[in-house]
Amino acid sequence: MNSADGVAPATRVVLATKNEHKIDELRRILTPALPTLELVGYDGPSPVESGLSFQENALIKARAAAAHTGLPAIADDSGIAVDILGGMPGIFSARWSGPDRSDEDNWQLLLWQLNDVPDFARTAQFVASAAIVVPGRFADSVLGKWHGSILRSARGDGGFGYDPVFSPDGSTRSAAEMLPEQKDAVSHRRRAFDALIPVLKSSLGL
Repeated sequence: MNSADGVAPATRVVLATKNEHKIDELRRILTPALPTLELVGYDGPSPVESGLSFQENALIKARAAAAHTGLPAIADDSGIAVDILGGMPGIFSARWSGPDRSDEDNWQLLLWQLNDVPDFARTAQFVASAAIVVPGRFADSVLGKWHGSILRSARGDGGFGYDPVFSPDGSTRSAAEMLPEQKDAVSHRRRAFDALIPVLKSSLGL
């Protein structure tokens, strides 16, 4: 405890991503539940994401950030899994259209690949794995899914990644048409980090 004001000092934790959209989203999700965390950005080298699953890649990123900074590290790995494509793009979601891709390039390619697929067969899930690594002590990861379907054209200008072409189950909107707080309440990342919060509290002594 801080002897001057009786307030416990913040626990510094690095967010193992350089994606500003993702940093903002993770802070919105985690800060209300864990107000004593100081969530700092990561500026170290990016590891090779050589895992064969979202969970493996999330742990690779968290371990790299923890090793570089000496701080506990939180990471996520996420993407979209289309049922008729056998779960692809999956872990290749961010580079689906090639090395010089943009978000729009990726979802434009996906729409082209599904051009002749009927609506009932366009089911998909956003998938996220959230991981925590405490240097020298602890590592764990969890999984969250957000079910929906792939639209026939992009809608909305919010969000990022595949949000403009994904419509969640029970909604008539795309993820990109949702307000940030609406998306935060139900997204794959929200579900993964909700599952990780008890692990964070236990592993960090919060």
